[in-house]
Amino acid sequence: MPPLVEVARAEARTAGFHAVGITRPDPSEHATFYRRWLDEGFHGGMGYLAREDAVRRREDPRRSFEAARSVIVVAHEYGEGGEGAAPTSVDSHGGVPPDRGIIARYARGRDYHHVVLEGLHAILRALDEHARARGIENGVTGRAYVDTGPLLERELGRRAGLGWFGKNTMLIHPKRGSYFLLGALLVDIELPADSPFEADRCGSCRACLDACPTDALLGRDDTGAPTLDATRCISYWTIETRDPIPLDLRPAFGNRIFGCDICQEVCPWTRKFAAGRAVPEDYGPKEWPGDRDGDPPVPSLDGPDLVELTERVFAMSGKEYQRVFADSPLARPGRKGMLRNLCVALGNYAAMSREAAERVRPVLERAAEDPSEPVREHARWALSFVGRGRRP
Repeated sequence: MPPLVEVARAEARTAGFHAVGITRPDPSEHATFYRRWLDEGFHGGMGYLAREDAVRRREDPRRSFEAARSVIVVAHEYGEGGEGAAPTSVDSHGGVPPDRGIIARYARGRDYHHVVLEGLHAILRALDEHARARGIENGVTGRAYVDTGPLLERELGRRAGLGWFGKNTMLIHPKRGSYFLLGALLVDIELPADSPFEADRCGSCRACLDACPTDALLGRDDTGAPTLDATRCISYWTIETRDPIPLDLRPAFGNRIFGCDICQEVCPWTRKFAAGRAVPEDYGPKEWPGDRDGDPPVPSLDGPDLVELTERVFAMSGKEYQRVFADSPLARPGRKGMLRNLCVALGNYAAMSREAAERVRPVLERAAEDPSEPVREHARWALSFVGRGRRP
């Protein structure tokens, strides 16, 4: 019978993971940096990151699973998309029409939490079955995390040999770039650990720092750790918070309505290895079910028409929105958050020309009467460009 470590690696490949590494559940090497980052307020309104119990668990993985002896870290690519896929940056790969919304690549298909978690559970089942077949009475137990528990997944990924921390704070694989999602499986058996990735291959490159339209990337601190100010990040504002988007940041969002990939798109490593790579079926664009029985499906999320998508979302109740996008990352901001994001994109489009302004006027006027005050406020902001056709 193959060693259990090979069982884990083989099952990871069968589950569709593109890279796998193993490390020890040792205390974090970045605990001091993480607490300082919180003290600076860079986490914004994500209070769950600052809860003391959660901080302590991030400082030591064993506080999440006391029996842990090894951590299996997997990477699941969501692909660049190749020719025809909508980028998130207006300046990269030729851009996309400004009347179409831009959604981060990972969010155009199924919710990655479901995809990656299914694969991690398959690895655990395989380990348990093989352990019992070897006479290990209690088999193997473990706990799986996919961006939902208090683990520092990127640090675990680096320690498992999967890559280094880029200046964009992403984990960058030396042969695959950074278009992948991480999952971690803590298990109660000791597996041979991989060597950590020690090199920093960003060098003097500043591509991501210079490209960020909101200056959210702050470079490396005195310990060498890359720093992100989430309160200036497009992904934070369009996904993680329900608060009004700051006025000074709204123009920089362009037509981005959910997330942002700019700091990855401009990265030489990601451009080199991800260009033209096919999108796995789980993350490929798909049609979503209609919000009511008999309604046509919601169109693909790969560059959807801004006006059409706003009209569809506006017609949904909050519950209907959650039903339509139950298996999509777009469920997270909810109907109100998505309408807020769409209003900003429509305002930026309206500011480009009088023709654009007149096209978006009807749906914005409806949004300005929405029961939600945040939606109304963002709609009024967008309507301020109608009639002017451009920003003052």
